[in-house]
Amino acid sequence: MSSILDDLKAQYKFGGIAQKLIFWNIAVFLVSLLFFYQFNTGSFNFPDWIALSSETNVFIFKPWTLLIYSFFHDGFGHLFFNMMVLNFSSQLFLTFFNQKQWLGVYILSAIFAGIVFVLSYYFLNLNASIVGASAAIMAILVATTTYSPLMNVRLLLIGNVKLWHITMVILVIDLMQIRMDNTGGHIAHLAGAFFGFVYVKLLENGTDLSAIVSNSINFFVNLFSASRSTPFKKVHKNYKKPIGRVVSKIITKDRKQQQVDEILDKISRSGYDSLSKDEKDFLFQSGK
Repeated sequence: MSSILDDLKAQYKFGGIAQKLIFWNIAVFLVSLLFFYQFNTGSFNFPDWIALSSETNVFIFKPWTLLIYSFFHDGFGHLFFNMMVLNFSSQLFLTFFNQKQWLGVYILSAIFAGIVFVLSYYFLNLNASIVGASAAIMAILVATTTYSPLMNVRLLLIGNVKLWHITMVILVIDLMQIRMDNTGGHIAHLAGAFFGFVYVKLLENGTDLSAIVSNSINFFVNLFSASRSTPFKKVHKNYKKPIGRVVSKIITKDRKQQQVDEILDKISRSGYDSLSKDEKDFLFQSGK
């Protein structure tokens, strides 16, 4: 048992952002079982501060649900399928893009899909709520497919297929089921797919939308790190001329210079002729 826990800890510690997010989704699902699962009905009952509601009066006052809904799943099958596709599509995505771009696409596509869901149900005059990471996962998959549609993917029991074949099958299934069941969920899936496509096309033209998320995270990290550190406090006082050590005006001279000055003083008083031969010789040697 301890070895399994050690393996899981190592996977979380050394895995990338996609691996960590899979762990987060599983952890959130386990917490959901404790608080939101109704054993008498065998289903989840998520409150409107978690599930994204299409009701305008609910959504406006709980805007955080535009993102938080994507971390909750309505059943083990829902979670298992999403995490399988997330792991698969993330490995392909990170072949061409970096971790920050992955996180940016995931978060922005979840928000975008949530907005499309709310607007669609508003115009259709329908009320419902959704949870799940499917929209963000579709964005990751479609972004990778848009960038490299002819990539070969080996599937168990099938063999090598093109990546765009897999993506197309999933999109067709969503389109076929959009009016049958879970209409809001399928609308969100297609919106996420659209975002993934647009992301790559904009990236090819030099615009990286994921920078919005990266810059936002960096801003808050720097903000909180700065608040934790002790700020430098500068004490302002009225300026006063510093009182330094009293310096003596008496300049100590070396012996040779002192003798020269004394001879010069004698000359100024009595003239050069008043000097002795030794004084004249000393003055002569000093002037060389």
